[in-house]
Order: sequence, then structure tokens, then C-alpha cells
Amino acid sequence: MPDDAAALPAARARAVRPRHAASLIVLATEAGEPSMLMGMRGAKHRFMPNRLVFPGGSVDTADLRSPFATPLSPRTEWHLRKKANPRLALGLALAAARELEEETGLTLGRPPRLDTLHYLARAVTPPNSPIRYNARFLVVQADHVSGTLGGDGELEGLRFYGLREALDLDLALPTRRVLERLKLWLSLPEPEREALEETPVLLRDRGWLME
Repeated sequence: MPDDAAALPAARARAVRPRHAASLIVLATEAGEPSMLMGMRGAKHRFMPNRLVFPGGSVDTADLRSPFATPLSPRTEWHLRKKANPRLALGLALAAARELEEETGLTLGRPPRLDTLHYLARAVTPPNSPIRYNARFLVVQADHVSGTLGGDGELEGLRFYGLREALDLDLALPTRRVLERLKLWLSLPEPEREALEETPVLLRDRGWLME
């Protein structure tokens, strides 16, 4: 048997396990249109360099025990706990709050209020990627956020992008799909959003599935 054929099963077995992560979409309305806080990852980033993204990142161990001012809403916690235990569900929300402050200078409070967060979707990086994330996307209205826009420099050119403006840009496919999902979510009356029971998950090779 050729060496490369013998190595194939081993290579597949070494698929990277995705890390739990969270991104926070800070949502505002400008000239009657939804807009989202986004910034450009620098060229030196290993994951999605030179791409426009939402603030976010991996869950740290400290996020699993960080203090918070108010708990998650029952609906948001219910969605998060479909694929996470109670401790991780809370850690995902706290990671989103921490990353928002680190990357943008904005805050949900100190300690953060979590009851204003809404669940949008989950996305999993494909198995053949050397860096993988199991990322949850949360939404918060800009009037629940305070502080001065700045951050640690990890995201460049931070500003609010109109939804149509963002969708016209050369976005990474997961970011585009999440924005499309956000557009659909925003088209629903608020009572219908709160009543949603299925949770969308993006698997690159299979598109959106509901869980």
C-alpha cells in the first residue's frame, strides 16, 4: 500500500477539535436601517486575517466563573444549553461580554448585564480547517452598551456598518451567512423572535440546519 494512502485514515483522525467561542453583534439603527459594530482583523491573525468580523473570541477558563450583574434571559439560556451545559452556556455569554470590552472598549457593564443578550445562531468551522471554532452569535441592542469606542487594536477600523453596506462587501462566508440570518431574524415581529424554538447552526458543507 502506498505511504500516502496508509496515512489517510490517520490524517482524518487528527481533525482539530473546535474550541467554544462567542461573538457579539451590537445592533443599532441608523437612518432607519439596522447597523452592526464590526472591525477588520489584522493581517497577522491566524484565523480569518484581513476579514471584517464581529467582536468575539474563544471561551477562557476564567469566563466559566466570572461575576455578572444579571443572568441570561430564560430564552437565551435555553438556546445556548442545547449544545452546552449550564456552566458553559453562561461562560459563552461572559466570553462575548469580555471580548466586546477588550476589542472595542465598549461594555455591558462591570460586571456585565447578560439579560439583554439574544441568541441568533451557531457556526462550526469545517473539519479540514487547522483552526476550528464552535461559535455562538449573540445580539445586543446598542443602547445596552456603554463606553468609548477604542479597544486593544485587535480589530481595525471599528465602526457601525449598515446591513446593506456590509452585505455588499467581500465577506468571509460564515460572516455573510450570519448577516443573512440576522436580516431574517430582524424581519420577524419581536413576539415571533422570542417564540422561536429551533436553533440555526451553520455547517459549511451542509449550510444551515436547525437543531
